Amino acid sequence: MSSLFLFLIVVQAIIAAALVGVILMQRSEGGGLGVGGNPTGLMSARGAADFLSRATKWLAIVFVLLSIVLAAMAAETSTGGSSIESTLDRSAPASAPAAPAQQAPAQDDPLSGAAG
Repeated sequence: MSSLFLFLIVVQAIIAAALVGVILMQRSEGGGLGVGGNPTGLMSARGAADFLSRATKWLAIVFVLLSIVLAAMAAETSTGGSSIESTLDRSAPASAPAAPAQQAPAQDDPLSGAAG
């Protein structure tokens, strides 16, 4: 189970890096790579913007789905199938908490208030 978890974390990191790269390649005005030329082609400004927008959408979807899967796997392995109630010791007698012991201030303590 841990090797699958580790593999998915590596895939998650690769997808996150690709998502950051695709987002940074886009222009803030939505112009894609800003490549001039024929407006109807894959690597034209419009075609690049469409490709980058689609790549961003699909990378984000895969990233969120992997995050949910990894969270479910982490929750499953952290509980280990045992409940909290099984770890409680019900045979111990209930007792009041002990009062803290009062200590006499040390003679050489400057904060004790005693002149020394």
